[in-house]
Order: sequence, then C-alpha cells, then structure tokens
Amino acid sequence: MTANFIEIVDISKAYTGVIALEGVSLDVAPGEVVGLVGENGAGKSTLMKILGGVVAPTSGTISVDGAGHDRLTVRSSMAAGVAFVHQELNLFDNLTVAANIFIGREPRRPISRWLVDERRMTAMASPLIEQLGAEFSADTPLALLSLAERQLVEIAKALSLNARLIIMDEPTSSLTTSETERLLNTVKRLRTRGVSIIFISHRLAEVEAIADRVIVLRDGKRVAELKGADITPANMIRHMIGRDLRTLYRPPRGLPGQPILQLQGLRTAHWPTQGVDLTLRRGEIVGLAGLVGSGRTELAMTIFGLDRPLAGSIAIDGRPVSIPSPRHAISHGIYLVPEDRKRSGLVLEFPIVNNVTLASLPGFSRLGLPDRKAERGIAEQQRASLAIRTPNVDAEARSLSGGNQQKVVLAKWLSMSPRVLIFDEPTRGIDVGAKAEIYQLLRDLSDQGVGILMISSDMEEVIGVSDRVAVMHEGRIAGELTREQVSEPAIMALAVGRARDDEISQEALEGELAT
Repeated sequence: MTANFIEIVDISKAYTGVIALEGVSLDVAPGEVVGLVGENGAGKSTLMKILGGVVAPTSGTISVDGAGHDRLTVRSSMAAGVAFVHQELNLFDNLTVAANIFIGREPRRPISRWLVDERRMTAMASPLIEQLGAEFSADTPLALLSLAERQLVEIAKALSLNARLIIMDEPTSSLTTSETERLLNTVKRLRTRGVSIIFISHRLAEVEAIADRVIVLRDGKRVAELKGADITPANMIRHMIGRDLRTLYRPPRGLPGQPILQLQGLRTAHWPTQGVDLTLRRGEIVGLAGLVGSGRTELAMTIFGLDRPLAGSIAIDGRPVSIPSPRHAISHGIYLVPEDRKRSGLVLEFPIVNNVTLASLPGFSRLGLPDRKAERGIAEQQRASLAIRTPNVDAEARSLSGGNQQKVVLAKWLSMSPRVLIFDEPTRGIDVGAKAEIYQLLRDLSDQGVGILMISSDMEEVIGVSDRVAVMHEGRIAGELTREQVSEPAIMALAVGRARDDEISQEALEGELAT
C-alpha cells in the first residue's frame, strides 16, 4: 500500500458539556476501503463532518498528502478530493442524470454564459457513468431510475469533482440484496482505480465483504482496528457494544401457551393460489423467514386488515374472526409494527406523546375533549419502560434515532395491551446496541404472554430470537423449524423450495438465489 492520502491524528471534539470525540486517529491510503462502524452516538458523523470541513476539531491535526492542517474548510476538503454520498440522496427527479451530476457546475455555451451546453454536459457525464458499469445513459431522466441506480449517479457526481476519497454513509440501507451486490461491485471498481472509500454501515456482513480495514468507534473513542481474518460481524459487534451480542438472545422462560392466532388456508392477493397454514401460541416468538417476494409482508398486511384475504380463515383463541380492516384487527388485539416506520408507523412532525396515543385517542378524552394530562402520563410511562432516549415526550419523532423511533411505534401498541404483535423487519436501519434492546423487549413481551410474529431478512436475528421459524416460499409455508432444528442452511433450503432435510451445497444455493 502506498503512502496515506489522508491522516487524522489524535482528533478531539467537545461541545458544551459533551465530548463527541476523544483522541481519535484515522488514516486512509489510495485505493483502500476503510470500514467505519459504531453505534449511533459513537462519533462517526462528527468525525466525517470534521473530514468534510463542516465542523472544526477542538484539538488534533489533519494531514492531506503530508501537509498538516489544524482543520479543513468545506472548500479545502473538496479541493483535496473528499466527497460524500449521503444516505439521503441529494438529487432532482425532474432533471437528467447529466444535469444532476453537474448541478451548479453546468458547462455554458460560448455564445452566452446563461445557456447550458446540454450536449457537452452529456458528453462529460457519459464516461463517468460508463466507468461505474451503469446500464443507463447520461441523458436518462432521473425519475426513471431505481434507488440503486440513483446511488450510482451520486457516486458519478463525486467522481466529477475529481474525488480521491468518497465517504459512503449507509449506502445500502434501502437497497435489495441484488442492488447491494451491484453497489459493492462498484466500490471494488473504484478501489482498483485508486479511489479511496470510507464505508459506514450498520450492515456488518457488507463491511466484512468489502473493507480492507475496519475502525470501530465507541463513546467517541477509537476502540479497535480490525484487519484480514479479524474482520467479522462478531468481532465488530463485540468492540462496538463491549460484549457479545449472542448473550442477549435470551431463551423463553417457559413453554408457549395455547394457540392465540391460527391461519388456515389463508390466501393473499399477491399469491392467490397458495394457502398459508400457521399457528402462533401465547408467549411464543415465531420467526417468519423467506426470500424477498415470498409473501411475508403481504401475509402480515392481510392479518392486520390492510389487505383482504381471498380465501381461508383467521381464528383468535380458537374462534373464527373477520378482519376486513385494521380497526377490526386492533379490536382483536392484533397490531403491526411496519417495515417502514417513518412512512407507515410514525407521524414524524408530531411529538412523541401524540405518536404514542394516536391510535387510542378515544381513550384519552373527557366529555369529548382530549385529556392531555392522561396522554402525557401514558407517554412518560412508555418512555421510561422502553428506555426511549429523549429529553422529554414533547420532542418530535423525527429527532430520534432509528432505534428510538422503533420504540415509539412499539409504545403506541403497548399502551393498548396487545395480544398479537407482528414485527416486519424490526431492526432494519438501527445500530447494534439498539438491536439488543429490541431483542430484549421482544422476549419480555413474549414472557408476558404476547404472541409475536417476527418477519426478518437478518438470518442471525431469525435464528437467535425465534422460538420457532416458519419459512415461506412462493406464498406458502414451505416448512417449520424448532429452536433445535434451526440453522442457516436449513432455512435457506426451505426458502428456495427444497425439502428441509435436503443437502444443498453453498455453490448450489448461490446459483439458485442468483436466478
């Protein structure tokens, strides 16, 4: 590896009463991918803001090509070749790919500095798109692109600025498995061209797959640097939270109780010819595994009344019930914590107190008027019991971290005494420490007799948390696995339509998943 392009040495950053970073050092060589991991609040964002010139460090030095600086400005950072690809993309649907790449820097026609030279701009953008292996052209309207393709446009924008270091912040958080694979291949291409990458992600398997080195931050300090075979999710987690996450997969206190939710021949609109048979018992966590498109989310939506079943039956405590709407599901004590908490689970502009009581407002009124004191009381009670990290329940939901937003969605239903809770991707987009807290909450609820149906694409999560795993394939339950039987090969064999006991090699499995 050649000499370091950028070195951050003993950087600290203090705000009033808070030390965000303490003595952190980081170096990046040309053509190197450095993974940066840590819980929310570990200092990752502050460190990257310092590197981007947005924030000045309290102490320490930054060296670019061997030249030392007390701090970088935004302009000097850009001049050094530092560029960002943020989790929230800064693109415009009404413009072409080329126009998005050169927004604010458009080439002008010789006859007038007011007229954009569209032909030259497209010609300048085309080689940037081609070197990323994109399957769209520079004159394609952005509105026609998928999220993964838009990520490539952001990377092309960075390359147009002669970027030598691209900082990617959670670049795969909203991508499918195949889209993620394409993005990781793009990162590999950039590495071979000598472009350096700082890859920030909560998806530790992706960090393991792509990083040459991994820097771990905890509580504003650099606690570990991992290389080679030491780069594993288990090692990263251990350094991030100071303990082994597997110790937090607590088994149930006792055997599950009587059936609380029973599905017989339930057919959804997405898979109209397939019927689902599934039983959930009191105090049981059933993991619902399967590949994307297998029908898991559609099944959850049907149980909750968002979609009407085409055939089959739903029974609660052995009695058949009709659930034509979410209102009917709620009346039976069935609640859904959706996959997209920001769009479907919360009103981000509302304070926490209103989000917690939104679904049960009739219970907080006197003579037709809202009982604000009672609302605050239940919100404060849920804040304390779920350890929602916020100064007060008047804070807007948008101000919370992903893990705390998920707790607010959960608080909304816990205040209504649930009997069945359906979680769709309960820990997607939240950090490892918050995951541990969610797992603890799931087990506490099951120990209280709540039946939990957990949909998850995180294999370790499914195996670690579930008491029993039901695997879906093309709209039906392909098989069930007990806690003693469950393993990743067993789940994946069922997920691709094999019998549970079939032998399936890794090569064969990868081939089937690719198709």
